[in-house]
Amino acid sequence: MPDPQPTDPQPTDPQLVDAAAREPIDPDVDLRQAGPGRRVGDDATVLAAIAAGGATGAVARYLIGQQWPTPSGAFPVTTLAINVAGCALIGVLMVLITDMWSRQRLIRPFLGTGVLGGFTTFSTYAVNIQQLVAGGHTDTALLYLALTPVGALLAVWVTATATRRLVNWRIQ
Repeated sequence: MPDPQPTDPQPTDPQLVDAAAREPIDPDVDLRQAGPGRRVGDDATVLAAIAAGGATGAVARYLIGQQWPTPSGAFPVTTLAINVAGCALIGVLMVLITDMWSRQRLIRPFLGTGVLGGFTTFSTYAVNIQQLVAGGHTDTALLYLALTPVGALLAVWVTATATRRLVNWRIQ
């Protein structure tokens, strides 16, 4: 029986290695920093920022949902608005972080992953769809199923584009 060929997870083609080396590095999840050179305190600080931001965003989402509840069988306008608004803010935040605040190490984990990650809610979106289907409101469920990702993607695109134009205009 022939020996199985070992699989090498690392690319050996020099062009692939060069292309991978040019990819932007996410300092929050850069796996190449793992090992003895990485400080454990850095991970704890980032995790604390994400946790504090996530708690803040989740509380904001909860309070908005309590203020404007969705009646049974109705279109979940509140959850749609939360998700689209959160995605719009993510579009603004990502441009500001990449173009203006790149040296602020904890802004993205706190605001992006934490606050806006806790504020937007895929789980409530999924539960809303399930409840609408179970309640016999399939047309509403399908509309909501399609409208949420389209609205979220458009919100990110519109706000990121507008913010980038505004930032570039102010710099000139």
